[in-house]
Amino acid sequence: MRVAIIGAGWAGCAAAVEATRLGHDVTLFEASRSAGGRARRVDTVLAGSAVQLDNGQHILIGAYAETLQLMASVGVDLDASFLRLPLTLKFADGDGLTLPDLPAPLDALVGMLTATGWTWQDKLSLLKVSIGWKINQFRCAPKLSVVDVCSGVSPRIMATLMEPLCVSALNTPTDRASGQVFLRVMRDALFSANGASNLLLPKVDLSALLPDAALAWLKTSGARIRLGVRANGVAPQKGGWSVTDAADHTGDTFERIVLACPSADAVRLLQGVALADETWLTRARTLQHEAIATVYAMGRGVGLSQPMLALRASSHHPAQFVFDRGQLGGPAGLLAFVISASTADRTTLTEQVRAQAADQLDLHDLDMQHAIVEKRATFACSPGLERPGPHIAPGLLACGDYVAGPYPATLEGAVRSGLYAARLIGSPG
Repeated sequence: MRVAIIGAGWAGCAAAVEATRLGHDVTLFEASRSAGGRARRVDTVLAGSAVQLDNGQHILIGAYAETLQLMASVGVDLDASFLRLPLTLKFADGDGLTLPDLPAPLDALVGMLTATGWTWQDKLSLLKVSIGWKINQFRCAPKLSVVDVCSGVSPRIMATLMEPLCVSALNTPTDRASGQVFLRVMRDALFSANGASNLLLPKVDLSALLPDAALAWLKTSGARIRLGVRANGVAPQKGGWSVTDAADHTGDTFERIVLACPSADAVRLLQGVALADETWLTRARTLQHEAIATVYAMGRGVGLSQPMLALRASSHHPAQFVFDRGQLGGPAGLLAFVISASTADRTTLTEQVRAQAADQLDLHDLDMQHAIVEKRATFACSPGLERPGPHIAPGLLACGDYVAGPYPATLEGAVRSGLYAARLIGSPG
């Protein structure tokens, strides 16, 4: 079939590769002149030198099987692209959790029992709650929050483990984050396959992780790639759908269209389209969004004890994690502070992170270089949320990390959604 995919983020790249692999004639539209969406490289200047940063610090875990398989299939060298480590959530003072290199779920059990800074009462509370999750097959009532499903763990476990895990995976505070989605992430990451909990820290920029390789593969496989072409709308036509671009030029008719853009853009593209069922539009419009901020800082001779450290977040110390980019292929002395579910402006965040670095890392002379805020980085993964599905109308599909699925707004969620949409292209309607 002739297929148009609108959006070359990670979901769009996944959909385009899979659709091409399945034999469809694919045209990929992207408004920007570069692919990657909310997970891409950013060219900037730090300390007088050209540097390639990311528009937000991302990590992957070993459980991201579909993403890793897709990367390998388009030629990404996984060993060269990632630093693979056992799951580690350590603070600068040494407290926290490190899983040993053991078969799952034994690694999680031993990691819980040997964690530093936790009392035996803390550890037993975590063990008891974890056993309860497993007995209930990692399921709960849809309306329960992460706070609800973690009821029974000690305050220390909640603050040093559950809250960092929740905000990093769901980008939503624990009191308004979906307990069911959190349990699915915990099941797949900590209690499933060997190596699923491993941290995969990128040693290359985010564009090099997938988008660049996906576009190169698509070009050699005969797909058409239209970067810098903004789609203004879609419309039903005899035999399919048409795409109107920014110059109000109505192009060719496609038998299928996949909207792989953010939910707000998908809603915009559907203006004027009479849908027999507007459930999809209603759900897309009601999504709330959360911001993620990354504050980059440099210091001469600065380095962390390990590539990633957890930070104790509060209203005045907003960052939850810090990454030593010098240990991950970047310039020596470059740190990336990550603030999930961010609410403050760039200036405030920068000053708060400066104070946090001094208080928690004993770093007093950092040069605060750059702050990047993705205001609509993810949807708010709240309890009972009904996300729009992949079907919009006959011949019209959607994919993206916001589309209904088992995962929150993660790279794996985006890739899985893209692959699934591509596999629906050949189905009737």
